[in-house]
Formats: sequence, structure tokens, C-alpha cells
Amino acid sequence: MKKNIAHLILASILLSAISFGTNVFAGPQVQFKTTKGDFIVELDQEKAPKSVANFIAYVNSGFYQGTIFHRVINGFMVQGGGFTKNMQQKPTQAPIPLESRNGLKNLKYTIAMARTSDPQSATSQFFINVRDNDKLDYPSPDGHGYAVFGRVISGMNVIEEIKFSPTQTLAGMSDVPVAPIEVLSATVLP
Repeated sequence: MKKNIAHLILASILLSAISFGTNVFAGPQVQFKTTKGDFIVELDQEKAPKSVANFIAYVNSGFYQGTIFHRVINGFMVQGGGFTKNMQQKPTQAPIPLESRNGLKNLKYTIAMARTSDPQSATSQFFINVRDNDKLDYPSPDGHGYAVFGRVISGMNVIEEIKFSPTQTLAGMSDVPVAPIEVLSATVLP
């Protein structure tokens, strides 16, 4: 009986690893409560220590509360963590070093640091891949790539709902959801 249970546990772990490609995480978890529902991300402190520490610092400070998913592109990604419902950009801490060479891939439901064309510009904004986006892995698309630091482990249906949101151009930005998708809270789980 114990042998069968051990095999079932091992099979479950392997299936999880296969379903998320080579990205296997076992780090802190953060729960997001949004106006579209809740989801949980699990972070990889081992492979992306600076990105994870930065993200958790923003979570613990309450920074994400009241921010929105301001860029939604179905078939690509959903981005948030920087703007309020009034399209006001929140002031951030200093940028962090890019960790795109950590071996983690931009697979469906992974979370990565958003940045400008400057590879060392990531602060509070993040995006969740809604498909496998290998074109964002180091060294693509600009010789630097985008740093994955975790994955969604619960609430994928919420991410799916967000990605189908109708969008508009607002305050000079394209792909902004017509109905704001607000982060009500972000909390590190015990």
C-alpha cells in the first residue's frame, strides 16, 4: 500500500513538472484577490532571488492594492502592477538587475518581470504569460530576454477571464481593459 502511494505521489510530481515544462518551483506563494477573482502564484527564490525579493517587498508593502491589469493581449500576456484605475503610475523603488539567464522559461501561466527597452529597468510591474512565449526567453527578443520568477498554481480560470477582457486605448496606452481589473489585495501566504 505504501509503495502504491509513493508511486502516485511521484507520478503527480512528474505530471506537474511535465505540464509546466522545465519550470518546477517550490517557493513562497502569493495570493492575488482581484475584481475578476483570485489566483495564487508560486515563486522561485532559488533561480530568481532578486526578482522574488523585489516582488515580495512590493506585496508586503501593500503596493499592489489598487493597481490594475493595464495591458491585456489575448494570445500573449496580461500585465499589471504599476497603474491605478485612473491610469496614474505609482512611484516605485529602484530597478533591479535582470535575471533572465536563470533557465526559467516564459511558459503559459508563468509570471515574469516587465521592463522597458532598458534590460535593467524592472521595478514593480509583472506579466503573466497566457501562452508559451519562447520569444521572450533569454536571449530573445533583444539579446536580454524577460525574467521569469514564478508561476500561477491556482486560479488559472481567472487569468483566462482576464485575457478575454475587451480593451481600448486610454491615456495614450493601448490594450487597456475597458472595465478596470483591479487588484484588491496581494498577500504572501503562510
